[in-house]
This record gives sequence, structure tokens and C-alpha cells, in this order.
Amino acid sequence: MLEVGLLAVGVLVILLTLGVPLPYCFGGGLMVMYFIGGATMKGNMLWGFQQLSNPVLLAIPLFVLAGTIMSQSGIAASLLRFVNAFVGHVRGGLGVVAAVSCAIIGAISGSGLTGIAAIGPLLIPEMEKRGYPREYATALIANSSILGLLIPPSVTMIVYGWVTDTSILACFLATLGPGLLIMLNFSLVNLWMSRVFPLVLDEKPAPAELAAEVGRRGVAAFPALLMPVIILGGIYGGIMTPTEAAAVAVIYAVPVGFLIYRGLTFSNLLEGGREAATAVGTIMLMILFSMILSQIFVLEGIPQALVESVFEFTDNKLLLLILINLLLFLVGMVVNDVTAIILIAPLLLPLMKAIGVDPIHFAAIMGVNTAMGGVTPPYASILYLGARIGNVKVTKVIRPAMILILFGYVPVVFLTAFVPEVALFIPRAFGY
Repeated sequence: MLEVGLLAVGVLVILLTLGVPLPYCFGGGLMVMYFIGGATMKGNMLWGFQQLSNPVLLAIPLFVLAGTIMSQSGIAASLLRFVNAFVGHVRGGLGVVAAVSCAIIGAISGSGLTGIAAIGPLLIPEMEKRGYPREYATALIANSSILGLLIPPSVTMIVYGWVTDTSILACFLATLGPGLLIMLNFSLVNLWMSRVFPLVLDEKPAPAELAAEVGRRGVAAFPALLMPVIILGGIYGGIMTPTEAAAVAVIYAVPVGFLIYRGLTFSNLLEGGREAATAVGTIMLMILFSMILSQIFVLEGIPQALVESVFEFTDNKLLLLILINLLLFLVGMVVNDVTAIILIAPLLLPLMKAIGVDPIHFAAIMGVNTAMGGVTPPYASILYLGARIGNVKVTKVIRPAMILILFGYVPVVFLTAFVPEVALFIPRAFGY
């Protein structure tokens, strides 16, 4: 049966590579298990529909909607101006603003695409005007948008926690440490690369002038800054579940967008609702088929058989972690992060437990590896969107993007995998 299971996964990956819509790819894997593996579908279909009633899944469309509202309403622009007040006069400071702003937006929206959609149209032209090459500015903001998948709340960690029956809050905290390290690394790499750019800098203000400017922009940005405080404070304080926090994010963003920043209209609010509904429809259908496929794998003992087969090859933990990281990276290159987690997490979790890797640690390993797929071709959805927003050819963006990935991102991937404390320090501080 292990061979049939691997055949099903192979058919799924081939269909994904050919560009077949995601739900049908998982449906193809199910057909292999039904016609070749002899799996029973009636009971599994009923079980799959029952899983969709889980209220945890409601957080996904709500965070998508909150991110859309935030990018349309002027909340992102206000955050950008506030952060720039501190480092606008520093060489490379505007690049640091990009990385930090995307991290803050990630803490609101839970999505990687929101960062580039909200920050890109504002910051890419400004960075070009200040002397940054347009392709570099686009690459930096696209790469920094990955932080939306790591800085909690994260849609991918909601899905991981749900499919593996792991605490979602613990999963949030597991990717927080790596996410902050990546933000720091991107900022440092940007400062290093900015040495050769012909930058136009603001005059260094006097301390009194800087304090006054920070105060003015801080007052204007206060409603926007309050948003992540409410969301994250509510989740980590035990006041709200992630689903309730997602609902609060939408409820808060709407009046702030309409009444304070005045960038939100009924038209773009309805458009945001349509995008969220479309996204959740696709995700729900994909989750249904993938959960049924995972359940069939479990019932047929395929994960256990996979563990035994791997241990026949090697039981060296270091080697296995290297191979698993490589596998996750390759999967992330051809599918989106949510698909990768739904596909791989239930299959590999028994193996990770067998070699002594904590499920919370595995959440961070999966998070950092699959998020990288957003900017690594051929999938690279965030990079392609960035190129469109930045009005620059993808081929020109790839080189600076890969430099940032190589020096700013990959070291954190290895640290997360081989130094568990990078992922587990914060969850343990919260009692996990």
C-alpha cells in the first residue's frame, strides 16, 4: 500500500506542476487511492465534510479580508510613514522600513501577498526616487512579505495546527522567533547592499525635531498601531481565540478605514469581501479533498510504513533533517505554502516524532521552508505579484531576490532546523 500512496502523491505533484487547479489535484490523488488502492470513499467523505465545520477554519477568510481592508484603507501607508520617521536619514534606512513594515503587516493580515500588495505601490516608487534600483526595491519588499507567513497570526500555522492537532497559539509562537531573525537579517543585508547605491538621504534632524516628527506621525499612526496590539494581545493574553481575533481585526479595520484614514469605500470593501470569499471557497474544497486523502493514508498505515522505510535507509537524525528540509524546499517551489502543509505535514509528522522532533518545532521547520517557496521559482507567487506591482521584469528581480534569500533567509532555515531553541524558546516561555 505504501507504493500506491506514493503513486497518489506523485500524481498529485504532477498535476500541480501542470497547473491543474488545486482541488482537482488532490482529487486526482484520491482517484488513485480509490481505483488502485481500493479505498472506501463513502465514510471518508462524510468524515471530511464534518471536519469542515471546525470554526478554526473561519479565521482564514477573516484574516484575508482584514488584510485586503488594511491595504485599501490607508492603514499600511500610515504605518509606513511612522516607521520611516526613525530611519529616513540613514543610508539603507528606507529598506529597513520595508522589512519592518512588512513584519507589522504580517502581524495583522496573516498573509504573504498582503505585504507586497499594501507596501509595494507606496514604497517601490519612493525607493526608486531615493536612488534604489527599482528591481532591488521590488525584490526586497517581495522577500520581506514572506514575513506575513511567519509573524503571527499566520494562516499557514492555523492550517498546520488544525491538520496535526497541535496548539495553534504554540504554532504562532514557533515561527515568531525565526520571523524576527529573518527581518533582522534582511535589514542587515539591505544595509550592506545599499553601500553602492546612489542614495538621496534626508538631512539628519536635531533630536528635538526628530522627537516632534515622531510624535506627529505617531499620533496619526496610533489607530493603525493599535490594530496588531489588539489582535496579538488578545490571542496571547488568552482573551480571544485566533478565529475571534480575525473577526475583531475585520470589525476594527472597517471603521478605521472609513472614518479615520478614509481610504476605504463601499466599492473596495465589497471587492475585498469577494476576494476573501473566493479564497476561502478554493481553500475549503482543497482542504476537504486533502483531509480525505490524509485520512485514507492514515487508515492504510502509509505514514507508519514510510517511517519504517526511511529508518531502513538511515536513522541519523542530522541526515534526516537535511533530507526533510530539502524535500520541503522542493515542494515549496512548486506549490503554495498552505497546499504544502496540508500535503506534507500529516505524512511526515510521525517520522519527525520518531526522530525526536517536537510537533511545535516541526511547525517552525515547515513554516520557514514552505514560505520560501513564495519567492523561489517556479511557484514564486509573491515574487511574480511584486514584479507586476513594481512594473519590472521578473528576470531582473530574481538576482537581488536570490541574494537576499541566500544571505538573509537560508541561514535562519538551518538555524530553525538544527537549533530547536530558535523555534521553541518563545513557546516555552508561554508554557508550551
